[in-house]
Amino acid sequence: MDRKLNVAFFANGRLTFSVPDAEANRKASVGMLENVFGRILTSEELLTAPEMVGKFADTLTPPDLIIYQCTTFIGADFMTEITRRFKSPIVIWSVREPSIDGGRLKLNSLTGAFSAGNCLFAQGIQFRFVFGNPEDTTVVEQFKKIEASLMLIKRLKSLVIGVVGTQPPGFSFGTIDPSLLSDVFGIRLVQTEAAEIMKEAAALSSEEYLPVLSELKNRSNGLDTIPSKNQEKYARLRKAYQNFIDRNGVQAIASRCWPDFFTGFGAPVCTVLSMLNDNGIPASCETDLGGVITMLIASAFSKRAVYFGDPVAIDESCDGIVFWHCGAGATCLARKKEGAGIGVHPNRKIGPTMEFGLQAGEVTVVRLGKGKNGFRFFAMHGKALDEPQKFFGTSVVVRPAKGNASGKIREITEDGWEPHFVVAYGDIMEELKIFCQYLSIELIEY
Repeated sequence: MDRKLNVAFFANGRLTFSVPDAEANRKASVGMLENVFGRILTSEELLTAPEMVGKFADTLTPPDLIIYQCTTFIGADFMTEITRRFKSPIVIWSVREPSIDGGRLKLNSLTGAFSAGNCLFAQGIQFRFVFGNPEDTTVVEQFKKIEASLMLIKRLKSLVIGVVGTQPPGFSFGTIDPSLLSDVFGIRLVQTEAAEIMKEAAALSSEEYLPVLSELKNRSNGLDTIPSKNQEKYARLRKAYQNFIDRNGVQAIASRCWPDFFTGFGAPVCTVLSMLNDNGIPASCETDLGGVITMLIASAFSKRAVYFGDPVAIDESCDGIVFWHCGAGATCLARKKEGAGIGVHPNRKIGPTMEFGLQAGEVTVVRLGKGKNGFRFFAMHGKALDEPQKFFGTSVVVRPAKGNASGKIREITEDGWEPHFVVAYGDIMEELKIFCQYLSIELIEY
C-alpha cells in the first residue's frame, strides 16, 4: 500500500486584495505542507477565479485530502468547483490578517472560510477548519494530526484482521458484520477455529517452537515458576499463532480464549496475546472484534502498545476506575518498579499468564462501539495512576480527567457501552475527532 497521502492544495484569492501578502502565504504554506505530507499537488500560482480552480482540479485524480486555503477572501463559487468534482475529505484553512492597525483589510481570509464552510454545510459535507499561518506551531500540529488520521483511514482499507474462533456465550457484543466492516473501514477478516490453532501447535517440532521461549524470557520475570510442560504448550501456541499471522498477512487479531484453550490444550492463550501486543500486532481476547479494531486505532495514534481490559471496580480512595484483564497485557506497559511478572490464570490456575500493574501517565480510554444507527466511538481523557497490581492478572487505575469516577461509571453503563475498553497512553483525542468526523462516526466524550 502507498504509505503517502495524495494531497491537493488549493490556494485561492482575489486580485482586489493584497497579492504580495497572499503570495507570501501561499509559498510558505506549500513548504510547510510538503514537510508534513511529502509531495503535494498544487498550482504554481494563486487561483484567482473559479475557472482557474476548475482547470487545476481537472488535472487531478481524486485526492485523499483537499486543503482549501482562503488565501484572501473568495466566494462559495470557488468551493463548488471542487465539490462537483470530488468527494474527498476537505480542510478549510484561513490565514491571519497581516495587521490590525486601523488601515486596509488586506486579506479577509476568515470571511472566505465562513463562506466555504457554509457551502459545505449546505451540501452535507464534513470538513475540518484550521486557522493560522503556516509558521504557527499549532497549525503544523493540526496538519500532522490530520495526516495521521487520514493515513490510518487509508491503512484500514487494506487491513486484514485474524479471527480465532467465536465469541464465548454472552459475549455477542464482540461480533461485527463483516460486510459492515468492509463498507465503513475496508477491513477484511480471515477466520480460523481455535481447534485448528491447537492442532497446528500440537504438530510442531521442537526446532520450530523452542526459539520463541527466549522472547518471553527476555521480557518477563518468573517464567521458571511455570512447569516446563506449560512453557512448552505456550511456545507451541505462540508459534502457531505467528504462523497464522504470517500466512494471511494479519495485522491485528481477535482471539477466542476460554474455555477452549484451557480444556482443549491445557494452557491459556493470554501470554501469546501479550507478546503479539508487544510486537505491534494488536490482539484482543474473547474474540472481541470491536475491541481489537479499537486497539489498532489507539495504538496507531499513540504510537505504542495499548491495554485491553474490563472496568471491574471503582477505587473511591483515589477516585479511579480499575481496568483489569486475566493476563494478556503487553509487557512494555508494566510498571518499571516490578516489571512484567509471570503467573497462572486466576480462575483456571494454569499458566503462563502476565501479572503486573501498568505504568502511570496521561491516557485516553477509548472504545469503538455499536450504536442504534451504526458505529459510535467512546473517548475519555484521564490519568493512569501509579498503582500496583490490583488483582491477579494485569490492571491499571484511571482517574477521569473531570473526576467523579462513580458518576462516570454510572453514565457509561447507562449509555450501554460494551464491557471492554482500551487504555492508550497520551492524549489522542484530536486524532480521534478527525478520524470519526471523516468516517461519519459519532464520537462521544466523557
